[in-house]
Amino acid sequence: MEEYTASYAWYYERGTHLAFEFEREIERAIRLIAEAPARWPAYQKNYRRVLVRRFPFSLIYQIRATDIVVLAVAHGHRLPGYWKNRK
Repeated sequence: MEEYTASYAWYYERGTHLAFEFEREIERAIRLIAEAPARWPAYQKNYRRVLVRRFPFSLIYQIRATDIVVLAVAHGHRLPGYWKNRK
């Protein structure tokens, strides 16, 4: 995912430890979604959102008939809703 890659690179430039922490927190959020996707509250009608610890990001996802789709690794302070047209 483009946002994740760009954000990881940004943190990496500031210190490899930051990039690894960012990666670990994103993986944690994905694991939480996989364990219980309906646990997280509805967000803007048809989506759900998990906030990432320690970083200003959230994972925006949808529960579909046969799978769970992460639509964005969204920065909390940039272009709200830019991901809405993704399928």
